[in-house]
Amino acid sequence: MKLDSIDIELIRLLQADSKKTTKQYADALNLSKTAVYERIRRLERNGVITQYTALVDKLKVGRDFMVLCQIRLVQHTKENVLKFEREVLQLEEVSECFHVGGDYDYILKIYVKDMKSYREFMVTKLTAIANIGNTQSSFVINEVKNSPSVHI
Repeated sequence: MKLDSIDIELIRLLQADSKKTTKQYADALNLSKTAVYERIRRLERNGVITQYTALVDKLKVGRDFMVLCQIRLVQHTKENVLKFEREVLQLEEVSECFHVGGDYDYILKIYVKDMKSYREFMVTKLTAIANIGNTQSSFVINEVKNSPSVHI
């Protein structure tokens, strides 16, 4: 799908605040409400916009201890890779999982309450996954930048 400059600006507006009304977006873009509505629907139909979500203050919900955990698998068979990925999808503490190249195979972004909670997570859940050969955890001191938006 080819995006024009209005589509790009509309996406930027939606990424900044998706709770505004169609009229507010129309006013910002100097378009009619109908034109904006149709553009949003087209972006959704074509998979450019994949979902809408609420961002939560991690401190207020007691999940502000962030860990980046690198994982190396023992064996890289298709079955083992797919089994690991299926099991990671079931771990609610893991907010993101990336299959990467380099020294490690995966990087997990994990949110828990504190170090004690992370240890409990490691001992009871993560190490229960078969085929993990090595892990290395980094504890986030401060988030310098964390943006869910994609720059276009």
